[in-house]
Amino acid sequence: MGFLAARNLLQAPGAVVMIRPHAFVPNPETRADNAFQTHANEDAAALAARARDEHDQAVATLRRHGVVVHVFEDDGSRETPDSVFPNNWFSTHPGCQVAIYPMFAANRRRERRADVIEMLKRSYRVQEVIDLSGLEEDGLALEGTGAMVLDHIGRIAFTVRSNRADPVALERFCTHFAYEPIAFDAIDAAGRAVYHTNVLMCIATDFALVGLDMIPDAARREVVVQRLTETGRTVIPLSPAQIGEFAGNAIELTGAGSRILALSQRAAKALTPAQCQEIERSARIVPLDVPTIEHAGGSVRCMIAGIHLSPRPGAQESQS
Repeated sequence: MGFLAARNLLQAPGAVVMIRPHAFVPNPETRADNAFQTHANEDAAALAARARDEHDQAVATLRRHGVVVHVFEDDGSRETPDSVFPNNWFSTHPGCQVAIYPMFAANRRRERRADVIEMLKRSYRVQEVIDLSGLEEDGLALEGTGAMVLDHIGRIAFTVRSNRADPVALERFCTHFAYEPIAFDAIDAAGRAVYHTNVLMCIATDFALVGLDMIPDAARREVVVQRLTETGRTVIPLSPAQIGEFAGNAIELTGAGSRILALSQRAAKALTPAQCQEIERSARIVPLDVPTIEHAGGSVRCMIAGIHLSPRPGAQESQS
């Protein structure tokens, strides 16, 4: 494999895990520090059904674009209202590694499931599973690729400081997985701390979307820009209003012969023509319609756990 091909796959996985929700509802245990979470004026059954339909349509769209999607059902009996957001409790990494994370909210800890990890072991090369979830006993959280936005090319973990990203847990992750931590503060227009880094920024192969104006420290803001541009990326600034529309909560994936940028319809509409033109120099914009799921304070990026692992030869895992 050539250098450019390897670089492309490093940042933009061609396979993902998604969880089909059956008891979706905006999580009352996360409302206090998630300013993106909003009230949904529907009964629980109708809300769950709409979220499930949005998930199914998103899966179908990604598959039409050539992305391998492994779908797991949440049976709804484990009180896991945020199960549709699996990127927070596990991640996968080049080098045949899997990480399992400590979660801040108690009911989110129930989202971790052995069958997902076992599928990864069967279908992909996994040499090591590093389980950091025991840090919960010490009151420490690091909510996966929500808390961190990972530059797999530059080996950097960009992290907004919050109660979802404890510095001790971040250091532990970076030591195990050989990433450099770059931590910074970020606030919205009302002065509220941003709860997850992945609502603020998206790192793709050739560009990065970043809500620069929400990083109040000018020196740290410059560090973020410098570290992104030194790997050859174009930094596309997003306004606080665009961040509020989930324009930063996107993920680059490898489809059938080309890269795509998956994000919500709401997010895509918030982008300017110039921003879209810059993105589409290297990735096709693929909007997914998930307005019900966005009530929970997360969007498309949160719904997708990328698989940065090599497939096992001959492994044929169902994408049911």
